[in-house]
Amino acid sequence: MGHCKQRFQHFYEEKRILYTLLILPLLFSIILPLSIRSLTNETDPKDMITLINAFSYFYVILVYIQSTTLASYSILGEKIEQSLEPLLATPTTESELLLGKTVASFLPSVAIIYANSIIFMILIDLFTKNSFGYLFYPNWTMAFILLVVVPLSSIFSIQLNVIISSRVNDVRTANQLGFLMFLPFMGLYIPLVTNSLSLNIINLTLISVIILLIDIILFYISKSTFNRDKILTKWK
Repeated sequence: MGHCKQRFQHFYEEKRILYTLLILPLLFSIILPLSIRSLTNETDPKDMITLINAFSYFYVILVYIQSTTLASYSILGEKIEQSLEPLLATPTTESELLLGKTVASFLPSVAIIYANSIIFMILIDLFTKNSFGYLFYPNWTMAFILLVVVPLSSIFSIQLNVIISSRVNDVRTANQLGFLMFLPFMGLYIPLVTNSLSLNIINLTLISVIILLIDIILFYISKSTFNRDKILTKWK
């Protein structure tokens, strides 16, 4: 009975990860441009640009969600199954193991975001070319988001989940705690939509610096957390 329950839970987690990684970004990349298309005949182009820029910020949020899902399942899954201990018996150092976990969560998350952002930009250009008289994408704002803010957001999520995974024994709890920590950045979406905050290079740089500083702090905390002694004695 316990084995069947474990297999069902494993199947559920795999389906949830598949949805988060593939379906959710694709839905956003199609639905958001379609919403812009519905506004092209009745909305001022300046207001549409504000809305498009706000939509582009979704990719910062999406990559965080994806990295949270992957990192919590990868690290916490091994903690629950107690498969970290055998890895620590190998010559692999804690830093190498932590780097491997980070890369395994970082690369798929960022790659999927890049692929879906291309769909988003193509559709936006297709739906707004007549209204704007030019192709809105590519532009420096989106380039900065994808090349700087998105990777920093992914690293933020992964480092945070290493720390959270040492404290909890449930993937769903780890995800919920991870999402709570990102609420201030999610809250930026409202002033972006209302044009109270402009998504320009200066503000994006400020956001990036804040996330980078948090990343550095979390790196040292996660590195301290992810060591042999604590994993063997406290990660239970």
